[in-house]
Amino acid sequence: MNHCVYLIFLILLFFIVAKTGSQLVVVGEGGGDDTYNDVNMKKKCLDKERLVLLLFKAPLQDPYGHLSTWIADKHDCCEWKGVMCDEQTGHVTELDMSFYSLGGEISNSLLNLTYLNLLDLSYNSFNGTIPSFIGSLTELRKLDLSHNSFFGTIPPEFGNLTNLEVLRLGNVERCRVEKVEWLSHLSHLEELDMDGISLAKADHWVDVISSLQKLSVLSLEGCELSQVMNPYSSFLNSSSSSIVKLYLNDNNLNSSMYRWLFPLTSNSIQILDLTSNMLDGIPKYLGNLCNLKTFYFDNNSAVVKFPDFLHNLSGCTSLSLQRFYATRSQFTGPFSDEIQNFSSLIWLYLSDNHLNGSISEKLWELPSLETVIVSFNNVTAPSTSHLSSLSSIQSIDLRSSNIGPLFPKWIQTLKNLTRLDLSNSGISDTIPLEFWDTWPSRLGYLNLSSNNISTKVPDLLSNFANTSVIDLSFNNFYGSIPNVPSILSTLDLSRNKFSGGISFICQIVGGPLSFLDLSHNSLTGQLPDCLWHFEHLEVLNLGHNNLFGRLPPSIGSLVELKMLYLYKNNFSGELPLSLKNCTSLISLNLGANKFSGNVPVWIGENLSGLYFLILRSNNFFGTIPLQSCQLANLQILDLSMNNLQGTIPSCLSNLTSMVQQVFSEDVTYTRILGTEAVVADTYIVHAMIEWQGDEREFSTTLKLVKSIDLSSNNLTGQIPYEITNLHDLVSLSLSNNNLFGEIPQKIGKMENLLTLDLSRNNFSGGIPPDMSQMSLLNYLDLSYNNLSGRIPSSTQLQSFPPSTYSGNARLCGPPLTKKCPGDEESEVPPLIGKGEGDGEDTDDERWFYLGGGMGFATGFWIACGSLLLNRRWRHAFFHFFDSFKDWVYVKVVVFIANFAKG
Repeated sequence: MNHCVYLIFLILLFFIVAKTGSQLVVVGEGGGDDTYNDVNMKKKCLDKERLVLLLFKAPLQDPYGHLSTWIADKHDCCEWKGVMCDEQTGHVTELDMSFYSLGGEISNSLLNLTYLNLLDLSYNSFNGTIPSFIGSLTELRKLDLSHNSFFGTIPPEFGNLTNLEVLRLGNVERCRVEKVEWLSHLSHLEELDMDGISLAKADHWVDVISSLQKLSVLSLEGCELSQVMNPYSSFLNSSSSSIVKLYLNDNNLNSSMYRWLFPLTSNSIQILDLTSNMLDGIPKYLGNLCNLKTFYFDNNSAVVKFPDFLHNLSGCTSLSLQRFYATRSQFTGPFSDEIQNFSSLIWLYLSDNHLNGSISEKLWELPSLETVIVSFNNVTAPSTSHLSSLSSIQSIDLRSSNIGPLFPKWIQTLKNLTRLDLSNSGISDTIPLEFWDTWPSRLGYLNLSSNNISTKVPDLLSNFANTSVIDLSFNNFYGSIPNVPSILSTLDLSRNKFSGGISFICQIVGGPLSFLDLSHNSLTGQLPDCLWHFEHLEVLNLGHNNLFGRLPPSIGSLVELKMLYLYKNNFSGELPLSLKNCTSLISLNLGANKFSGNVPVWIGENLSGLYFLILRSNNFFGTIPLQSCQLANLQILDLSMNNLQGTIPSCLSNLTSMVQQVFSEDVTYTRILGTEAVVADTYIVHAMIEWQGDEREFSTTLKLVKSIDLSSNNLTGQIPYEITNLHDLVSLSLSNNNLFGEIPQKIGKMENLLTLDLSRNNFSGGIPPDMSQMSLLNYLDLSYNNLSGRIPSSTQLQSFPPSTYSGNARLCGPPLTKKCPGDEESEVPPLIGKGEGDGEDTDDERWFYLGGGMGFATGFWIACGSLLLNRRWRHAFFHFFDSFKDWVYVKVVVFIANFAKG
């Protein structure tokens, strides 16, 4: 039904309703029923305004049915969702349709809602230009069009909305303000949000804002303020601003902005946000804002001397400031004693800067200070071992600092701690026994990971608060694992030297434990049959230990389990049937054990959410179950190094994730830490994978890998041609089997393959010509088969070493030295004689080579010398290198191959 027909229908409906309504009134009067006109009854909406709303709805897209109550049959539009009416007159006064996901353009029918005082269309997908007719709704007190898809100029007609108190236009994509004079008419305005709207041409905008005497909230994030040629008039040199909250972040501002910031700041201001600019300091007048409570200075790209910064803030601002955020800025210099002036400070966030020297002892004496985040700096421990026992500090984050090498015993004097993070802080020491008893039943988060701490851990039953996190990973803790409280949510003891059994887990009863990682230790014994205690467990990692025996039946009680990692132990026997109850699994890694029996059919039937199935290097036998083909999300299927037989199921082409270019988004587990400073931590799924002939551990880039490895089994038959439909497969290994027949002719269509290993089988026939199209192929092994004929000509196939094709006596052509029948002897063309002077470098050439060599040597030793002399830089560099080594193997190879192809 087109809009014209729909309009006629609504008009007719209006007259019918009006006629019927008048008749009902007459009947009511004749019967003496006076309830409709009772002043205590809520008046229904007017028919005219109901029609207006239906016209407004008509052209809109409403994918979630939020306007489903807006129908002609439901006469009282005051009962419609998002509509508010005046109870006495029935006029529509408010339209609140925020977060409805509506799309389309705004109908000018709204002009007829002349009593509207609130219009909120935020967080939708309205498009087109912002309608200028909204400027005629002069009763509006609140207008919110933020977070939509409008473009063009903000209508100056908005200046007619003289009753407006709240105007929110932020994040409307590609809008701009040409002139701002219309804003000066909004004398009642209290809140103005123009985030993301370009003010690059808005000369004298500061003058206009300063004229709004009731304005208390101003948000101009990402408004291109640095491009304004004349932001203010020269005579504007005083401040009587009423602004309480001022947000100027992400504008590429430099310190010249402080000339026009002054009129916008006064003793009224409580929140100031200068995040993501290029400020090389602050003026002293910011130290005289006597009511400033929160100051954001994050992500500033210009270098700032921290002592000077504190000095300029040390007026009355230092007495009022409660929260200071300056993460990822460019602060340099020491942590000066001037911090003692900030007596009201509660939160101090200075992570990811270039601070150095000892942390001032005065910091810990601040009477209100609760949270200190100084991670990723070069700061060292205070010079004293005893701090004020009156300290109120509850949370300390000194990650990636230079607190070590001695363990900071001064921490123990801070008796109110609930959160402590000393991870990767250069500690190479033991921990005093009394440390563990310092905060009985208080600590909610303890992270000592990535140090070189060597000590036994005592009983921890009474040391931690509810839903606590303990992370001692990547150290040298030794001895048996102590008893831990049942109230833990996370326990990470991985990559240490713990030994003995793991029966302690049976003492964790009825708690919130969701994450348990004991991998890379020397643990022995069996997995206890008490896992029904862990109804909230989502990650269980026991890999790289010496555990043995069968998996207990109670493992099926882990119904919330997402990741089960038992790689490289000595577990044996068949997989328990109860494991099929773990239907939340996304990663099942049981590789490098001694499991036996058939590969269970219930894996494919019940564990439909699996992304990774790794059963490599076990003793499984029988055939590959057809039910495995039901795992549509599967990205890694590794059944290598078992005793499987039979044929390769052709239905593997049903593994949708390997056909389409989609990647798993849910291969990480988020550990909620529940603090203001750090709210979550991400645990990345990792796996050992045979990659280009070597076993490699993938983690950060694992979700980019799509691999099938069926190598080193007893599989027979041909490669099913359906396999070639797995267009997004990155690695395919079928080596060391008894496969025969020809290589599928369409294998070249698998253009995303980086690794293909078909070695040590009985394949015959020629190499398919289509393989010359596999331009991304980085590793190929066709050795020890019965292949014959000429190796197809292509840059890619000839680039592999001859060993790629060895053991195929009837193969010929490059890169093999064996020539194919009919090939003529190639002659090496004679060298053309050199011209005069050839082979001799000119003086310019010699200086060019010498300069290049010297430049390389200088740059090399500047970079490497910095790494050798600076421990923190060295650690950060190699941590960065380790994090991206898999990316180098996968993404860079793809890029280079694509470049070569082009």
